[in-house]
Amino acid sequence: MERLGDLEAEVMDQVWAARGPVAVRGVRDALHRTRPLAYTTVMTVMDRLFHKGWLVREHVGRSYQYRPALSRGEYTARMMRDVLSTTDDRGLALLHFVDTMDPAEYEALQEALRWHQSRTPRAARSPRVEDETL
Repeated sequence: MERLGDLEAEVMDQVWAARGPVAVRGVRDALHRTRPLAYTTVMTVMDRLFHKGWLVREHVGRSYQYRPALSRGEYTARMMRDVLSTTDDRGLALLHFVDTMDPAEYEALQEALRWHQSRTPRAARSPRVEDETL
């Protein structure tokens, strides 16, 4: 999945922040507070995001309602995986990453690992994954 451009990222931020499907006008109005854009510009960006697979849309009345195809968390996880794929030593890259975490982030990672281990059958786990937490 390709990365988002600056304007695409701003549009996606608005769609992710919405509590449900959004129309182009709603996104434009939210963006207009900090970045005045023409309705057609936002419509074009959202149409492109739909065709790229970032947005799902449904025809409602005379316009479309959009929602994200991926949650912000899923997007972030994919970007992290893409970045990790550029190194020849993922373990070392992850070690450096963990070394920069603050205590709350570190605890969140430990909790995620505990949750993952609790739902993954022991036989299916990678042999490198220890039962001990970090």
